[in-house]
Amino acid sequence: MIEDSLPPLSSEFQVPYRYTVQFTKGIFQLTNTSLQNFLISERKEGIIKKALVVLDEGLTLHYPNLIAEIKKYFQGLSSIVQLTGDIMVIPGGEECKNNPKLWESLVNAVDTYGIDRHSYIIAIGGGAILDLVGYVAAVSHRGIRLVRIPTTVLSQNDSGVGVKNSINHQGKKNFLGTFAPPVAVFNDLLFLESLDDRDWRSGMAEAIKVSLIKDRDFFLWIESNADILKSRNLEKMSYLIHRCAELHIHHIANGDPFESGSSRPLDFGHWAGHKLEYLTEFSLRHGEAVAIGMALDTVYSYQKNFLPEEDRNRILLLLKKLGFVIYHPELSANEKENLYLGLQEFREHLGGMLTIVLLAGIGKPWEVHEIDPKILAQSVDFLETYV
Repeated sequence: MIEDSLPPLSSEFQVPYRYTVQFTKGIFQLTNTSLQNFLISERKEGIIKKALVVLDEGLTLHYPNLIAEIKKYFQGLSSIVQLTGDIMVIPGGEECKNNPKLWESLVNAVDTYGIDRHSYIIAIGGGAILDLVGYVAAVSHRGIRLVRIPTTVLSQNDSGVGVKNSINHQGKKNFLGTFAPPVAVFNDLLFLESLDDRDWRSGMAEAIKVSLIKDRDFFLWIESNADILKSRNLEKMSYLIHRCAELHIHHIANGDPFESGSSRPLDFGHWAGHKLEYLTEFSLRHGEAVAIGMALDTVYSYQKNFLPEEDRNRILLLLKKLGFVIYHPELSANEKENLYLGLQEFREHLGGMLTIVLLAGIGKPWEVHEIDPKILAQSVDFLETYV
């Protein structure tokens, strides 16, 4: 038969990605040229690009003149980029990723204002806003150019500099999403001054995480600067953000950026953290939930004889010193069945084989492919009584 005589066709190609993460302060001040220089570098002769700006509502409470500042900043760029319609102000926090009406309103704006693949969507806000807007940008027209301006510690040192975008669906965190890099990221330290103490602290969880699995010296630096970080020293926080972002970017560039395998080494403490967010109806911030997840995986690593007791104690002490709570009653609820379900959901999210990152030491990750329910339960009980 003819079809038996035709050879199969194969295709293999690589697509290079490149984007920069810039660090600045007061990005929309007229004297600040960071964003301006980027947009000029992308200019095409005879073409005026469009930009749709989406702004985290919480920022307008702290910076009531921000919208006017953004509009005035772009007036000086009108020969290169023009804002389309009004700046879209939407509520931030994890709830924005649960709200399909917000998703629809953003997609409708892309359609209404004719935002094409050469236009920009500029997302300004915390990690949840960046996730939602990034997902809209990635799927509209199969990819609109995304500029991220993260405004929290967590988004500046972790989610805002990565390649993931997502919304929540089916009662599961990040169930719908894409791997789609931004074209540029601008970390503005000025926005950190608007954070309350919970959000200031919450973002440090990701720095602790990446230090535990990537860089012992960074952990020691956080440990020695814990008090001054907790007291909201902006200079120390700027270093923490820069180093954490650097480690994340290095991993993305040299690892498995689109997670085609079954390992997510940057997700230490996250399997339980993600489940806790849902179980608490997001009353826990992401970083707060991850801190508890890290504490759990740290104790489990010790209980399995992977991690020395001294390292276990140092990790738990640092978390508590920074102000994190390291246990939540939902860990123990329903005879810990919800926690076991979290493991199953994490396995599905990975795409097959369960792979959990534990610790063999500070700065020494250790991957396992199964979790002992009895020892996991003992680890939960340890945290419940840990002082």
